[in-house]
Amino acid sequence: MASGFLDFFHVNKHKTFRPKKKFPVGTLRYNLHKQAQATLHSGLDLRSAVRLPPTENPDDWLAVHTVDFFNRINLMYGTVADVCTAKSCPTMSGGARYEYLWQDGVAYKKPTHLPAPEYVFLLMDWVEIRINDENIFPSNTHVPFPKDFRSVCKKILTRLFRVFVHVYIHHFDRLVQLGAEPHANTLYKHFYFFVTEHQMVSTKELDALKEMTARLIDPSANRRLRAD
Repeated sequence: MASGFLDFFHVNKHKTFRPKKKFPVGTLRYNLHKQAQATLHSGLDLRSAVRLPPTENPDDWLAVHTVDFFNRINLMYGTVADVCTAKSCPTMSGGARYEYLWQDGVAYKKPTHLPAPEYVFLLMDWVEIRINDENIFPSNTHVPFPKDFRSVCKKILTRLFRVFVHVYIHHFDRLVQLGAEPHANTLYKHFYFFVTEHQMVSTKELDALKEMTARLIDPSANRRLRAD
């Protein structure tokens, strides 16, 4: 399933939102990334694929997955970017119940209402700066991760989750139109299992897609809904 997702987006390269971040070939984290991808493509279920291998460093595992999710969510948003405009999406929202305000402590010192495409652009730029900072995401194993690395990744993954919320609630029809729905669903399930396994996104945040998540991870829920 994961390889199908990547194949779909390779075919749709023109929809890429921004360049991919990669660990240099030959580094430990590059090798760990390839190992994680091989595990994902091996047919192992996603719940098992996200578990920390017994011999691996938790921060290394967290680093390669955070970078991978940034790359893949960035690609997913790129497929709907043409219909996510300031006019169609004047707020970064997930339906009537959720609106996300942007704050970065620099240009936006206070939580600020922004159109969804502007919010996502600033978010991706904010993440990209951090994952390309060798002091935060070092490629060289001789450079230690910062003490607050886990909290940095929590914030990155929490903000990336909000892209799922917006895309699923406001642009799901576009995913279906492009044939991207199953690929996006696989990505979402992979993300969900990872962040819940490693407690990286709060339950309060995840509640925004609670019903959809239940249907995706428990197919019997769909049958019960139809029966009701």
